[in-house]
Amino acid sequence: MEHYPDIEVYLVCNDAERISQWLSEALQTPVTLERAGKQQWRAAPVYQGQRLPVLLVEHAADRLASLWFDSELTPWPRDVDCARAASQALECEVRCSLGGWQPGDDPDRFFQILADGSEGVIHWPDPGQQDAKK
Repeated sequence: MEHYPDIEVYLVCNDAERISQWLSEALQTPVTLERAGKQQWRAAPVYQGQRLPVLLVEHAADRLASLWFDSELTPWPRDVDCARAASQALECEVRCSLGGWQPGDDPDRFFQILADGSEGVIHWPDPGQQDAKK
């Protein structure tokens, strides 16, 4: 399976310590998210011999934190694979894009995985875009 060039998921969990613990287990290497500014945390663990830039932004969209891996070198080939793993490990709701975005796609359609494991497609409009339309 082809890996996405990067991975981004949105987590209800904003706990950098819990997320660091999960990442340490998932990547099988120590990961410590360190504060990198207001509501931002960064890490660059070595995964499969290469640095894996990780950025956590608290409250990036509504009440959800953005967790971004700036590399195709992750244990998860797609955003949804990471979202499922995160939801199960952190026992929280996780959202992600439906797949690679193409012109004409609805940017407000996301995949949602709830803490109980149920999942489906949702409409999740960007609050900033709604304010701009008013």
